Amino acid sequence: MKIIRKRMGVLALTVSAFALTLGVSQVQAAGSHGGGHGHGDKQEADIGTAGDPSKVSRTITIEMYDNYFEPKTLDLKEGETVRFVVVNKGEFVHEFNIATAEMHAAHQKEMMQMMETGVLEMDRIRHDKMNHGDGHGMKHDHANSALLEPGQTGEIVWRFNTHTKLEFACNVPGHYQAGMAGPIKLSH
Repeated sequence: MKIIRKRMGVLALTVSAFALTLGVSQVQAAGSHGGGHGHGDKQEADIGTAGDPSKVSRTITIEMYDNYFEPKTLDLKEGETVRFVVVNKGEFVHEFNIATAEMHAAHQKEMMQMMETGVLEMDRIRHDKMNHGDGHGMKHDHANSALLEPGQTGEIVWRFNTHTKLEFACNVPGHYQAGMAGPIKLSH
């Protein structure tokens, strides 16, 4: 536990240092972490649903760096189905997650559990530690999220249902607080 906490501290300090240098103002989980992060069916439905790839209206490339995303904001339409190609260009593991601020806060606790159990390290995901062999384990396989090691690329196809206040964020411990979050502006 001390090594993991020490690594988390180094990560938070490193990310904070990047944030300060650039003038930024801010800086897979246990149990039932599946199914959209387990925060309630109504709330999950409000953020949207997995999209049908045949109905994609456009593709947006999301680049993740060690304390920010490019682009910094997303302007989308209610009912739009978007393909996100997510590229981790940083030196650390990063996540692209579509949710409300409340859902991100809850998910950050789950991501902390992943770090504390050694599933998630600063620069890699320990897939070998995800299964406990008893039918319980840790995973990170949600339609609204991509968790990527440095240099990896992932894809999300998402349909935005309603005019809910959404944001995209990285919930790896310390990253959201370092500025890895951006608003999703939905119009009619």
